[in-house]
Amino acid sequence: MGFTDFFKEQFAAVIEWKNQPQELLFYKYPFKSDEIKDASKLIVAPGQGCILVYQGKVTGVLQQEGTYTLQTDNDPFITTLFKLMQGFESEHKLKIYFYRKAAVVNQGWGTSTRVKYEEPVYKFPVSLGAYGNYSFIITDATLFLTQIAGMADAYTTAQAQMLIQSRIEQQLTVTLATTAFGVLQIDSKLNQLADELKAQLNGTFAELGFQLANLQVQGASFDQQTQQQINQIANARAGKLAAEQAGLNYTEMEKLQALRDAASNESGTAGAGLQINLGNSLGNSFEQTSPKTGDEPFDAVTQLQKLKTLLDQGIITLEEFEAKKKQWLDKL
Repeated sequence: MGFTDFFKEQFAAVIEWKNQPQELLFYKYPFKSDEIKDASKLIVAPGQGCILVYQGKVTGVLQQEGTYTLQTDNDPFITTLFKLMQGFESEHKLKIYFYRKAAVVNQGWGTSTRVKYEEPVYKFPVSLGAYGNYSFIITDATLFLTQIAGMADAYTTAQAQMLIQSRIEQQLTVTLATTAFGVLQIDSKLNQLADELKAQLNGTFAELGFQLANLQVQGASFDQQTQQQINQIANARAGKLAAEQAGLNYTEMEKLQALRDAASNESGTAGAGLQINLGNSLGNSFEQTSPKTGDEPFDAVTQLQKLKTLLDQGIITLEEFEAKKKQWLDKL
Protein backbone atom coordinates (compact mmCIF):
# COMPACT_ATOMS: atom_id res chain seq x y z
CA MET A 1 0.00 0.00 0.00
CA GLY A 2 1.39 3.45 -0.93
CA PHE A 3 1.31 6.47 1.36
CA THR A 4 -1.26 8.13 -0.89
CA ASP A 5 -3.66 5.19 -0.54
CA PHE A 6 -3.06 5.04 3.18
CA PHE A 7 -3.93 8.69 3.77
CA LYS A 8 -7.07 8.32 1.62
CA GLU A 9 -8.26 5.58 3.92
CA GLN A 10 -7.93 7.86 6.96
CA PHE A 11 -10.63 10.24 5.74
CA ALA A 12 -14.09 9.97 7.30
CA ALA A 13 -16.52 7.74 5.44
CA VAL A 14 -20.29 7.66 4.94
CA ILE A 15 -21.74 4.31 5.95
CA GLU A 16 -25.23 3.38 4.80
CA TRP A 17 -27.28 0.44 3.52
CA LYS A 18 -28.38 1.62 0.10
CA ASN A 19 -31.09 -0.08 -1.95
CA GLN A 20 -32.02 -2.47 0.86
CA PRO A 21 -33.12 -5.75 -0.78
CA GLN A 22 -36.41 -7.28 0.37
CA GLU A 23 -34.81 -10.71 0.69
CA LEU A 24 -32.22 -9.64 3.32
CA LEU A 25 -32.85 -9.41 7.06
CA PHE A 26 -29.25 -8.81 8.19
CA TYR A 27 -26.39 -7.29 6.22
CA LYS A 28 -22.78 -6.79 7.34
CA TYR A 29 -21.37 -3.57 5.93
CA PRO A 30 -18.17 -4.40 4.00
CA PHE A 31 -15.07 -2.65 5.36
CA LYS A 32 -11.51 -3.28 4.40
CA SER A 33 -9.94 -4.84 7.50
CA ASP A 34 -13.08 -3.83 9.46
CA GLU A 35 -11.47 -0.48 10.35
CA ILE A 36 -13.72 2.54 10.90
CA LYS A 37 -12.35 6.07 10.71
CA ASP A 38 -13.08 8.60 13.40
CA ALA A 39 -15.94 11.02 12.62
CA SER A 40 -17.40 8.74 9.97
CA LYS A 41 -21.12 9.24 9.30
CA LEU A 42 -23.53 6.34 9.82
CA ILE A 43 -26.89 6.74 8.14
CA VAL A 44 -29.82 4.63 9.34
CA ALA A 45 -32.74 4.83 6.93
CA PRO A 46 -36.45 4.33 7.73
CA GLY A 47 -37.26 0.66 8.29
CA GLN A 48 -33.66 -0.12 9.24
CA GLY A 49 -31.71 -0.62 12.43
CA CYS A 50 -27.99 -1.01 13.07
CA ILE A 51 -25.87 -3.13 15.43
CA LEU A 52 -22.28 -2.26 16.33
CA VAL A 53 -20.04 -5.21 17.19
CA TYR A 54 -16.64 -4.23 18.57
CA GLN A 55 -13.98 -6.84 19.28
CA GLY A 56 -16.57 -9.60 19.18
CA LYS A 57 -19.14 -7.94 21.48
CA VAL A 58 -22.31 -5.97 20.76
CA THR A 59 -21.56 -2.42 21.91
CA GLY A 60 -24.59 -0.60 20.58
CA VAL A 61 -27.92 -0.91 18.79
CA LEU A 62 -29.19 2.05 16.79
CA GLN A 63 -32.95 1.81 16.36
CA GLN A 64 -33.85 5.38 15.44
CA GLU A 65 -33.47 6.53 11.87
CA GLY A 66 -31.06 9.38 11.30
CA THR A 67 -27.38 10.26 10.83
CA TYR A 68 -24.85 9.33 13.52
CA THR A 69 -21.27 10.57 13.84
CA LEU A 70 -18.89 7.83 14.98
CA GLN A 71 -16.39 9.44 17.36
CA THR A 72 -13.97 8.23 19.96
CA ASP A 73 -16.00 9.80 22.74
CA ASN A 74 -18.98 7.51 22.10
CA ASP A 75 -17.45 4.40 20.51
CA PRO A 76 -14.06 2.88 21.36
CA PHE A 77 -12.61 2.68 17.87
CA ILE A 78 -10.33 4.91 15.83
CA THR A 79 -7.61 4.47 13.27
CA THR A 80 -4.82 7.00 13.49
CA LEU A 81 -1.53 7.69 11.81
CA PHE A 82 0.18 6.04 14.79
CA LYS A 83 -0.86 2.66 13.31
CA LEU A 84 1.62 3.26 10.49
CA MET A 85 4.22 1.20 12.28
CA GLN A 86 1.71 -1.69 12.75
CA GLY A 87 1.31 -2.33 9.06
CA PHE A 88 -1.43 0.23 8.49
CA GLU A 89 -3.92 -1.99 10.32
CA SER A 90 -5.65 -1.27 13.60
CA GLU A 91 -6.26 -3.91 16.24
CA HIS A 92 -9.60 -2.23 16.95
CA LYS A 93 -12.05 -4.10 14.74
CA LEU A 94 -15.62 -2.98 14.33
CA LYS A 95 -18.38 -4.76 12.46
CA ILE A 96 -21.56 -2.91 11.53
CA TYR A 97 -24.70 -4.97 10.87
CA PHE A 98 -27.73 -3.38 9.33
CA TYR A 99 -31.02 -5.16 9.90
CA ARG A 100 -34.59 -4.89 8.68
CA LYS A 101 -36.93 -3.33 11.25
CA ALA A 102 -40.04 -3.42 9.07
CA ALA A 103 -42.27 -6.48 9.27
CA VAL A 104 -41.89 -9.24 6.70
CA VAL A 105 -45.44 -9.86 5.52
CA ASN A 106 -47.51 -12.41 3.60
CA GLN A 107 -45.19 -15.39 3.98
CA GLY A 108 -46.83 -18.69 3.05
CA TRP A 109 -46.56 -21.87 5.11
CA GLY A 110 -47.89 -25.40 4.75
CA THR A 111 -47.31 -28.79 6.33
CA SER A 112 -44.83 -30.85 4.31
CA THR A 113 -46.28 -34.04 5.82
CA ARG A 114 -49.66 -34.59 7.43
CA VAL A 115 -49.89 -33.98 11.16
CA LYS A 116 -51.11 -36.95 13.18
CA TYR A 117 -53.06 -36.68 16.42
CA GLU A 118 -55.94 -38.38 18.23
CA GLU A 119 -59.44 -37.09 17.59
CA PRO A 120 -60.56 -35.87 21.05
CA VAL A 121 -64.26 -36.75 20.77
CA TYR A 122 -64.40 -40.02 18.83
CA LYS A 123 -60.89 -41.24 19.77
CA PHE A 124 -59.58 -42.31 16.37
CA PRO A 125 -56.25 -41.31 14.74
CA VAL A 126 -56.44 -38.27 12.47
CA SER A 127 -54.05 -37.32 9.68
CA LEU A 128 -54.38 -33.64 8.79
CA GLY A 129 -52.64 -31.20 6.46
CA ALA A 130 -52.89 -27.42 6.87
CA TYR A 131 -51.69 -24.25 5.19
CA GLY A 132 -51.81 -20.48 5.66
CA ASN A 133 -49.63 -17.38 5.86
CA TYR A 134 -47.86 -15.27 8.46
CA SER A 135 -45.94 -12.04 9.07
CA PHE A 136 -42.98 -11.63 11.40
CA ILE A 137 -40.84 -8.82 12.77
CA ILE A 138 -37.49 -8.60 14.56
CA THR A 139 -38.12 -7.45 18.13
CA ASP A 140 -34.65 -7.85 19.66
CA ALA A 141 -31.90 -7.41 17.09
CA THR A 142 -29.13 -8.46 19.50
CA LEU A 143 -30.83 -11.77 20.29
CA PHE A 144 -31.60 -12.40 16.64
CA LEU A 145 -27.99 -11.76 15.65
CA THR A 146 -26.46 -13.88 18.39
CA GLN A 147 -29.03 -16.70 18.47
CA ILE A 148 -29.92 -17.08 14.78
CA ALA A 149 -28.00 -15.02 12.23
CA GLY A 150 -24.56 -15.40 13.80
CA MET A 151 -21.68 -13.41 12.38
CA ALA A 152 -22.34 -14.23 8.74
CA ASP A 153 -22.15 -11.45 6.18
CA ALA A 154 -25.88 -11.80 5.45
CA TYR A 155 -29.00 -13.56 6.71
CA THR A 156 -31.91 -13.90 4.32
CA THR A 157 -35.68 -13.98 4.60
CA ALA A 158 -35.61 -17.46 3.03
CA GLN A 159 -33.47 -18.73 5.91
CA ALA A 160 -35.94 -17.32 8.42
CA GLN A 161 -38.81 -18.93 6.48
CA MET A 162 -37.22 -22.36 6.82
CA LEU A 163 -36.86 -21.88 10.58
CA ILE A 164 -40.45 -20.67 11.07
CA GLN A 165 -41.90 -23.36 8.80
CA SER A 166 -40.24 -26.14 10.80
CA ARG A 167 -41.41 -24.69 14.11
CA ILE A 168 -45.01 -24.33 12.87
CA GLU A 169 -45.13 -28.00 11.89
CA GLN A 170 -43.70 -29.08 15.24
CA GLN A 171 -46.08 -26.94 17.25
CA LEU A 172 -49.21 -27.72 15.23
CA THR A 173 -49.43 -31.28 16.59
CA VAL A 174 -49.22 -30.03 20.18
CA THR A 175 -51.73 -27.25 19.56
CA LEU A 176 -54.29 -29.60 17.98
CA ALA A 177 -53.97 -31.97 20.92
CA THR A 178 -54.35 -29.25 23.57
CA THR A 179 -57.18 -27.31 21.92
CA ALA A 180 -59.21 -30.53 21.54
CA PHE A 181 -61.03 -29.49 18.37
CA GLY A 182 -63.02 -32.38 16.92
CA VAL A 183 -62.75 -33.19 13.22
CA LEU A 184 -66.28 -31.91 12.66
CA GLN A 185 -65.27 -28.54 14.19
CA ILE A 186 -61.99 -27.84 12.42
CA ASP A 187 -63.37 -25.73 9.57
CA SER A 188 -65.23 -23.43 11.97
CA LYS A 189 -62.30 -23.19 14.38
CA LEU A 190 -59.48 -22.19 12.00
CA ASN A 191 -59.22 -18.64 13.41
CA GLN A 192 -59.12 -19.91 16.98
CA LEU A 193 -56.56 -22.55 16.01
CA ALA A 194 -54.40 -19.84 14.42
CA ASP A 195 -54.57 -17.67 17.57
CA GLU A 196 -53.55 -20.59 19.79
CA LEU A 197 -50.74 -21.59 17.43
CA LYS A 198 -49.43 -18.02 17.23
CA ALA A 199 -49.41 -17.57 21.02
CA GLN A 200 -47.56 -20.83 21.62
CA LEU A 201 -44.98 -20.14 18.89
CA ASN A 202 -44.30 -16.60 20.07
CA GLY A 203 -43.40 -17.91 23.50
CA THR A 204 -40.42 -19.63 21.83
CA PHE A 205 -39.66 -17.01 19.19
CA ALA A 206 -39.36 -14.23 21.82
CA GLU A 207 -36.21 -15.97 23.08
CA LEU A 208 -34.77 -15.75 19.55
CA GLY A 209 -35.43 -12.06 19.05
CA PHE A 210 -38.48 -12.01 16.79
CA GLN A 211 -42.21 -12.68 16.85
CA LEU A 212 -45.10 -13.49 14.58
CA ALA A 213 -47.08 -10.33 13.99
CA ASN A 214 -49.81 -12.33 12.29
CA LEU A 215 -50.60 -15.99 11.64
CA GLN A 216 -53.48 -17.43 9.65
CA VAL A 217 -54.64 -20.99 9.08
CA GLN A 218 -56.45 -20.70 5.77
CA GLY A 219 -57.44 -24.32 5.26
CA ALA A 220 -57.13 -27.91 6.47
CA SER A 221 -57.51 -31.23 4.69
CA PHE A 222 -57.69 -34.84 5.84
CA ASP A 223 -56.33 -38.00 4.27
CA GLN A 224 -58.76 -40.46 2.65
CA GLN A 225 -59.07 -42.74 5.67
CA THR A 226 -59.81 -39.88 8.03
CA GLN A 227 -62.33 -38.42 5.58
CA GLN A 228 -64.15 -41.78 5.41
CA GLN A 229 -64.41 -41.85 9.19
CA ILE A 230 -65.71 -38.28 9.22
CA ASN A 231 -68.39 -39.21 6.65
CA GLN A 232 -69.47 -42.19 8.74
CA ILE A 233 -69.81 -39.98 11.80
CA ALA A 234 -71.77 -37.37 9.86
CA ASN A 235 -74.14 -40.02 8.46
CA ALA A 236 -74.70 -41.48 11.91
CA ARG A 237 -75.46 -38.04 13.35
CA ALA A 238 -77.90 -37.32 10.53
CA GLY A 239 -79.61 -40.67 11.08
CA LYS A 240 -79.90 -40.06 14.80
CA LEU A 241 -81.46 -36.65 14.19
CA ALA A 242 -83.95 -38.09 11.70
CA ALA A 243 -84.90 -40.83 14.17
CA GLU A 244 -85.52 -38.28 16.92
CA GLN A 245 -87.71 -36.21 14.61
CA ALA A 246 -89.72 -39.32 13.77
CA GLY A 247 -90.18 -40.23 17.43
CA LEU A 248 -88.00 -43.35 17.15
CA ASN A 249 -84.70 -44.22 18.71
CA TYR A 250 -81.69 -44.70 16.48
CA THR A 251 -81.85 -48.51 16.74
CA GLU A 252 -85.46 -48.59 15.58
CA MET A 253 -84.64 -46.29 12.67
CA GLU A 254 -81.73 -48.50 11.62
CA LYS A 255 -83.94 -51.59 11.81
CA LEU A 256 -86.59 -50.04 9.58
CA GLN A 257 -83.94 -48.85 7.12
CA ALA A 258 -82.39 -52.33 6.99
CA LEU A 259 -85.75 -53.90 6.29
CA ARG A 260 -86.45 -51.33 3.60
CA ASP A 261 -83.05 -51.97 1.92
CA ALA A 262 -83.53 -55.71 2.08
CA ALA A 263 -87.02 -55.49 0.63
CA SER A 264 -85.76 -53.34 -2.21
CA ASN A 265 -83.09 -55.90 -3.09
CA GLU A 266 -85.38 -58.95 -3.01
CA SER A 267 -88.06 -60.03 -5.46
CA GLY A 268 -91.11 -62.28 -5.47
CA THR A 269 -92.39 -63.92 -2.29
CA ALA A 270 -89.26 -63.12 -0.29
CA GLY A 271 -89.62 -59.45 -1.06
CA ALA A 272 -93.28 -59.48 -0.17
CA GLY A 273 -92.49 -61.13 3.16
CA LEU A 274 -89.92 -58.48 3.97
CA GLN A 275 -92.40 -55.76 3.10
CA ILE A 276 -94.89 -57.34 5.54
CA ASN A 277 -92.16 -57.37 8.24
CA LEU A 278 -91.44 -53.74 7.50
CA GLY A 279 -95.11 -52.88 7.83
CA ASN A 280 -95.37 -54.78 11.10
CA SER A 281 -92.23 -53.13 12.49
CA LEU A 282 -93.51 -49.73 11.45
CA GLY A 283 -96.88 -50.41 12.95
CA ASN A 284 -95.37 -51.62 16.23
CA SER A 285 -93.20 -48.54 16.51
CA PHE A 286 -96.15 -46.25 16.11
CA GLU A 287 -98.52 -48.29 18.22
CA GLN A 288 -96.17 -47.69 21.18
CA THR A 289 -97.10 -44.01 20.95
CA SER A 290 -100.74 -44.38 19.85
CA PRO A 291 -103.38 -42.24 21.63
CA LYS A 292 -104.53 -43.70 24.95
CA THR A 293 -106.21 -40.68 26.55
CA GLY A 294 -108.46 -37.84 25.61
CA ASP A 295 -105.68 -36.14 23.66
CA GLU A 296 -106.31 -38.12 20.45
CA PRO A 297 -106.49 -35.12 18.05
CA PHE A 298 -103.12 -33.75 19.24
CA ASP A 299 -101.42 -37.19 19.16
CA ALA A 300 -102.77 -37.96 15.70
CA VAL A 301 -101.31 -34.75 14.29
CA THR A 302 -97.96 -35.48 15.93
CA GLN A 303 -97.83 -38.99 14.49
CA LEU A 304 -98.71 -37.69 11.03
CA GLN A 305 -95.74 -35.35 11.27
CA LYS A 306 -93.50 -38.25 12.20
CA LEU A 307 -94.83 -40.27 9.31
CA LYS A 308 -93.95 -37.43 6.93
CA THR A 309 -90.39 -37.43 8.29
CA LEU A 310 -90.08 -41.16 7.61
CA LEU A 311 -91.36 -40.60 4.08
CA ASP A 312 -88.90 -37.75 3.48
CA GLN A 313 -86.03 -39.93 4.73
CA GLY A 314 -87.02 -42.71 2.33
CA ILE A 315 -87.69 -45.16 5.17
CA ILE A 316 -91.29 -45.81 4.04
CA THR A 317 -92.89 -45.68 0.63
CA LEU A 318 -95.64 -43.32 -0.43
CA GLU A 319 -98.13 -46.23 -0.33
CA GLU A 320 -97.17 -47.07 3.26
CA PHE A 321 -97.40 -43.42 4.18
CA GLU A 322 -100.88 -43.10 2.72
CA ALA A 323 -102.07 -46.29 4.47
CA LYS A 324 -100.83 -45.19 7.91
CA LYS A 325 -102.02 -41.64 7.32
CA LYS A 326 -105.57 -42.90 6.74
CA GLN A 327 -105.46 -44.82 10.02
CA TRP A 328 -104.44 -41.72 11.96
CA LEU A 329 -106.87 -39.46 10.16
CA ASP A 330 -109.67 -41.83 11.17
CA LYS A 331 -108.76 -41.14 14.80
CA LEU A 332 -109.28 -37.38 14.46
